Amino acid sequence: MATRAPVALAVIAAGAVAVLVLWWHSTRGIVGAGGVLTAAGEGLGLLAGYAVIIAVLLMARLPPVERGVGADRLARWHATLGRYTIGLISGHVPLIIWGYALQAHRGVVGETSALLTTYPDVLMATVAWFLLLGVALVSMRAVRTKLRYETWYYLHFYTYVAVALAVSHQFANGAAFTQNTAARLWWGALYLVTATLIFRYRIVMPARSFARHRFRVAGVREEGNRTVSVYISGRWLGELGTAPGQFFRWRFLARGLWWQSHPYSLSSLPSDDLMRITVRDVGDPSNPLRSLRRGTRVIAEGPFGAFTPARPAHPALLVAGGVGITPLRAMLAALTGQVTLIYRASSWQDVVFKDELDALAAARGGRVHYVVGARGDLGTDPLSATALRDLVPDLGERDAYVCGPPGMATAATTALAVAGVARRRIHAESFEF
Repeated sequence: MATRAPVALAVIAAGAVAVLVLWWHSTRGIVGAGGVLTAAGEGLGLLAGYAVIIAVLLMARLPPVERGVGADRLARWHATLGRYTIGLISGHVPLIIWGYALQAHRGVVGETSALLTTYPDVLMATVAWFLLLGVALVSMRAVRTKLRYETWYYLHFYTYVAVALAVSHQFANGAAFTQNTAARLWWGALYLVTATLIFRYRIVMPARSFARHRFRVAGVREEGNRTVSVYISGRWLGELGTAPGQFFRWRFLARGLWWQSHPYSLSSLPSDDLMRITVRDVGDPSNPLRSLRRGTRVIAEGPFGAFTPARPAHPALLVAGGVGITPLRAMLAALTGQVTLIYRASSWQDVVFKDELDALAAARGGRVHYVVGARGDLGTDPLSATALRDLVPDLGERDAYVCGPPGMATAATTALAVAGVARRRIHAESFEF
């Protein structure tokens, strides 16, 4: 599970080193303070160009990367690279202006005007910078939590516009490319490969899967308080190779929903002709699913994610928080070793699949612990290291799988480590956009 993460980081780091080598090769003969500032600005610009491409690739939905690294980890890397990119560009711009101004013996304001009006593609690159700043703004937690998922999602598409506007600026003005044909070819190939992969995995593959498997809504079922299950039928679903714990990105081709794509985990093991997802109604994205009609066509991209059983026959502990029960419900059905499930919920109304969970645990000699109630009412932290050891005495001998809201997942992961579970045996996924 997520065993390819170190390899992916090593590849990204090697690319960054290659970019720095390219920059060093193109900065020979630096003269004066203006030359130093300009060279530094060009280095930051190269790194920013590389970082934004990697950030886009991380979200390109490449199956080997998604399954080997994990969707939630890729999302964190993407967010981190996005912040680095903004910082690099925001350093690139003033250094270039200041360096050019010193070399031309003119003021910063005059040099800024000259760059915008006389240098090729600088104006477009400036627009790209402001677009990226806008994307960064809506990605801030304080702003993001106030936006609907689809609004936040589609605003991110401006990243592609920003990249398209900035690419010609790099080739026209970048010192690393103006006199180096090989560098131009390699840099152009990087953009071409990125665009090809995005087109293939975000457009071609979903369309091909839609035509091949003919996904349709088979039925909708109320599961409990604000929770609904949607059954999706299709042909030859076994070809998808779905593992318990994975998710798909679903687009329901119904009025008001066709333009939205949302990630939902499978809440049961799929058969060759049927899958099930279960969604908590937390706002507009989920609410319309209740009114889906039988036969509604569905575009499903996936499966994605590395949150899958590492050793299916080994004793395991599953820790679910809220709607995090959905992938763990599928995992509970697939694990063949001794399994204990701890299900944390604020109230009994929020507990779903109780009959299914009890039946699955009983069939394999496992146990389900329902930890229900507000923390203040319980009088203690129900997921502390001590509480976990009390519920599962042989905790240190088990693989642990944690899924739920970010705060709960982080706290439970920390508590498991304190309780003696080796870090390599703790597998976690959090639900957050």
